[in-house]
Amino acid sequence: MAEGDERRTPRLVATQQPSRPTGLVLVLHGGAARPSRPAVSPTQLSVLRMVPIARRIARADRGLAVVRLLNSTRGWDATTTPVDDVRWALAQLRARYGEIPVSLVGHSLGGRAALLAGEADAVRTVVALNPWVYPTDDADLAGRRVLVVHGTDDHVALPERARAVVASLRRRTEVEYVEVPGGKHAMLRHGRTFERAATAFVTGTPG
Repeated sequence: MAEGDERRTPRLVATQQPSRPTGLVLVLHGGAARPSRPAVSPTQLSVLRMVPIARRIARADRGLAVVRLLNSTRGWDATTTPVDDVRWALAQLRARYGEIPVSLVGHSLGGRAALLAGEADAVRTVVALNPWVYPTDDADLAGRRVLVVHGTDDHVALPERARAVVASLRRRTEVEYVEVPGGKHAMLRHGRTFERAATAFVTGTPG
């Protein structure tokens, strides 16, 4: 494998690895595209902002395997998308843990990836935080539990786009849509609100 190809391989970073997990939570970061499609850095802000969410979920349920996915490249384009990386990750983790129920938790483009990759057989729960979506995005999430949390002051991923996608998804399944008043895209000022909502929905316990 060439050095450049190796840098573009998705990576999995474990937050919690029980010997016999009752379920799996795959945490997905966002991040805008960059010229030349650079590899994802573990220290980029879009990656780091998902670390507290992964840790909070792990603390809330010690029986869950909690794993963060680092995508092969930044952003989203016509050749390789975060959805492809999610599918790769699910195959890797199925080989590691067997057939266990999966939750996808993503922010921004990771939220979009969670919604569009949620059709995978093992997925039972999908959480999208400030998802960057197109209004025409749609997926068959019948039988899944779905939560979308969106800040009202997000000017990067527009709430009205997320609401349009939620309306489409509701044709096949129930979707809970939660607004965070004053919340912005980076989830900094109201970060704990986003963390608690995602944790409670995935684990069934207060965050």
